[in-house]
Amino acid sequence: MSITASIWLVILAALVAANLPFINQRWAVVGPVTQGRKPMWARLLEMLVLYFLVGGLALLLERRAGQIAPQGWEFYAVTGALFLTLAFPGFVYRYLVHRRD
Repeated sequence: MSITASIWLVILAALVAANLPFINQRWAVVGPVTQGRKPMWARLLEMLVLYFLVGGLALLLERRAGQIAPQGWEFYAVTGALFLTLAFPGFVYRYLVHRRD
């Protein structure tokens, strides 16, 4: 896989993973369906776990491409902010779009 394809794969995985907690009512994406609404703290916890899973995928792809570059706290602050930004469509869908039932 080329470097460009690896980058786009990580971006796509981050986009999907950031929105998964907001588009379903299951615990940890594959667990049992919740009755009523899933609390916001659970969605944020799922986002944190998915952030680390996408980071692991990125680390694996970087290791396959060559030497792993060292990252400081700035890297994690920027990628965390990017992950939250990518979650915006799911948040809007879940909490701001008023659907008629």
